[in-house]
Amino acid sequence: MPETIFANARIVLEDRIVEGSIQIIDGRIADISEGRSATGEDFGGDYLIPGLVELHTDHLESHYSPRPGVRWNMISAIQAHDAQVVTSGITTVFDCLRMGSDEDGGFKPGEMREMADAIQLAEKEERLRADHLLHLRCEVSAPDMLQHVADFEEDPAVRLISLMDHAPGQRQFQTMEHYTLYYKTKRGLSDEAFRIFVERRQEASARYAAPHREHLAALCRRRDITVASHDDATLEHVEEAVGHGVRLAEFPTSVEAAIASHKAGMSVLMGAPNVVRGKSHSGNIAARDLAAKGVLDVMSSDYVPLSLLHAPFVLADELEGISLPQALAMVTSTPARTVGLDDRGRIAPGLRADLVRVRRQAGVPVVRAVWRAGERVA
Repeated sequence: MPETIFANARIVLEDRIVEGSIQIIDGRIADISEGRSATGEDFGGDYLIPGLVELHTDHLESHYSPRPGVRWNMISAIQAHDAQVVTSGITTVFDCLRMGSDEDGGFKPGEMREMADAIQLAEKEERLRADHLLHLRCEVSAPDMLQHVADFEEDPAVRLISLMDHAPGQRQFQTMEHYTLYYKTKRGLSDEAFRIFVERRQEASARYAAPHREHLAALCRRRDITVASHDDATLEHVEEAVGHGVRLAEFPTSVEAAIASHKAGMSVLMGAPNVVRGKSHSGNIAARDLAAKGVLDVMSSDYVPLSLLHAPFVLADELEGISLPQALAMVTSTPARTVGLDDRGRIAPGLRADLVRVRRQAGVPVVRAVWRAGERVA
């Protein structure tokens, strides 16, 4: 790969922004220099930032199953997903695959394995522009969860596993108000049907959640896979997460749990849409409040890919004490380090040239170009 030079850019490093140029050789950053240059592609003062690292997105699922009961062509869904994340500045994406089904539906055994195989085929056929890895979202209260996970126990693409329990009375749904909205009102269940549904979910959680968590934690230790907790609400939940070797605390639902997770050395993850909107869509804590307390470490786009780029600018604008480099670290270097990807997430000599050219107009950042390992992909 020939030498490439990007000149006259506002280069966002981990601790500061410098105006200057970078040199890329063989897909890696070779040199960074400050000052104006007449050599290379002139960025005209646009930002040059590291490629974003996305750890938790359900976006692929929305392309594959765009309506209830509808299944789209897998390769087509993967390409559509890939195109949108890359043009949002995401160069490394952990595709979330749901493990476990219940009365609320889900995917049949083997379906997510088929999806993973389709992702790998799409990569082999050079259809994709981002680097795709796998995040298994494991519903520990689902009776068939282990059956789904068995298809992935030796897959090297699996780099992250999250432990989730969406049963009533657990984690995200400690009170029945939001659970009733999600599972009764929206589905039009009768009082009796909803009562039966709740009882079955609670019984399954009591029976399966603890042994399934132990099984998954052991698998992650054996395979050196990063393990994430999900929707922790209490100090007891955090203590349990510490025992399972959790490194990523996804979407804690109380400030108390977020602070305890951060102090325990976990990276606390919240949704970028939460930051952009200023509140949680499910009525939980606001991510900006955690950022103000210094306990927000990682953001994910969750269900809006461009929010991963938008949210750091919002934080840097609106919260005193958070600079743009600090905010961008939440979507670049910190998520990369949390899952052991030490070759990306920063602009530094020797690292992969995963880079994004960004211009900000009317408050919203615009992606003007994207490079993955030095090759332009958008």
